[in-house]
Amino acid sequence: MRCELQAAPLLSGAHPALADPWEFSSNATCDGVVLAVLTETRGPAYRSPGAAMAILPDGSFAGAITSGCVEADLILHANDIRVGGDVRVLRYGEGSSFIDIRLPCGGGIDVMLFPLLDVEVLRKLSKARKLRRPISLQISKSGRLTLAPVRETKNDAHGFTLGFEPPLQFLTFGAGPEASVFASLVEGLGYEQLLVSHDTMTLASARYSGNKCRELTNLSELFALQIDARTAAVLFYHDHDYEPEILKHLLTSFAFYIGARGSRATQRSRLQRLAEIGVPLERSSRIRGPIGVIPSSRDPRSLAVSVLAEIMAAGSQVSGAPRGRNPTKECCYD
Repeated sequence: MRCELQAAPLLSGAHPALADPWEFSSNATCDGVVLAVLTETRGPAYRSPGAAMAILPDGSFAGAITSGCVEADLILHANDIRVGGDVRVLRYGEGSSFIDIRLPCGGGIDVMLFPLLDVEVLRKLSKARKLRRPISLQISKSGRLTLAPVRETKNDAHGFTLGFEPPLQFLTFGAGPEASVFASLVEGLGYEQLLVSHDTMTLASARYSGNKCRELTNLSELFALQIDARTAAVLFYHDHDYEPEILKHLLTSFAFYIGARGSRATQRSRLQRLAEIGVPLERSSRIRGPIGVIPSSRDPRSLAVSVLAEIMAAGSQVSGAPRGRNPTKECCYD
């Protein structure tokens, strides 16, 4: 029987290595899924422990362990595992018996392969991740799966634990091409994004490009926005009179990144205006400005890339568990 998916695991035309192997596995409609998980690295390695790959009986796959060095061999081993039902830990590169498979980076990796026996656990994992709840998937030595609140990725005597943080999401405010281009760039890379604007032309441009957007007609609508500790909010306004109340609201949130377009002089004026409406400097100093890693970027495209690079760098340092919140609440494990 040919395996099919109940939902598309990745953007049309994207490389299967970019697909989420856990979503891919939970959506498969047939048996015989084999999972490969990178559990240990020695020396330089292209990916970190926790990188995973799901392999279907027809040879289709999602995710990647390296960047093409071992994936074909893993697909061959997956065929044997379907027959025997065993769990294997394969070593590649440094210390490996596979002399015909080399890792150009010069390091070594251990990969655990096992048949998927707990698809319901992966469906619960999917639900927890869609709720943006930090959670971990525990993989026993025998390849059985359970969920737990611990988010640390680690390999120990009991098996391998893979921690999941909510993916970065973006709130884009503003009017004009800068906001539109940034929204398109972010969504084109597969991130969740919402463009919020009062400007009809900006909204029309976003809709034409297929980007998620919402019209801002009243400041009370800001309270309906879902903002957590893995949310980046960025403002692209030429008329900075629109900014103060939006920024005041964002500063009450857990957003890890709050940035606003403009020069150093604009930033000084921005902080002064916030002080005038009751936002002290110790709070408003969270606002980044000027934004981006390319100084004085004026072209909308280069500005978008510049700002996204800054956000990604900041996002690599943050956790998904905000202060004062139980990250296990409403999660989906027993």
